Amino acid sequence: MTKLTLGSHPYLLGFDQLERLLERNAKSGNEGYPPFNIEQTSQNSYRITLAVAGFAEGDLSITVEDQQLVIRGRQKDDSEGRVFLHRGIAARQFQRSFVMADGVEVGEAVMENGLLHVDLTRHQPETVVQTINIRKG
Repeated sequence: MTKLTLGSHPYLLGFDQLERLLERNAKSGNEGYPPFNIEQTSQNSYRITLAVAGFAEGDLSITVEDQQLVIRGRQKDDSEGRVFLHRGIAARQFQRSFVMADGVEVGEAVMENGLLHVDLTRHQPETVVQTINIRKG
């Protein structure tokens, strides 16, 4: 049995990159922490909101790596010398990745009431019409 791939379909030339992107996203292993929302704020803008209670701005980093928005959090362990009778608030690190399409750019990031807001904007590419000359062989 042959596997049908996007790159092998005759009408989808050049979409093999999309297939690799889908495979990479499926293998990313995001386990669900921290919880997040993605909302469309206008026709061409989005906002990702992560619940990062307990993290300070210095504990978080936001990078764009190969069309992938990566948000990392690492809290400092300040439990030295403290005795916990119950510890339900874990000081654990996380990494959240979001694959971005071409033309999507990261705007600003704002921390507010334990929520990290990251704004994204999608720029519409100009429509290009190109005429190809045919030469005699």
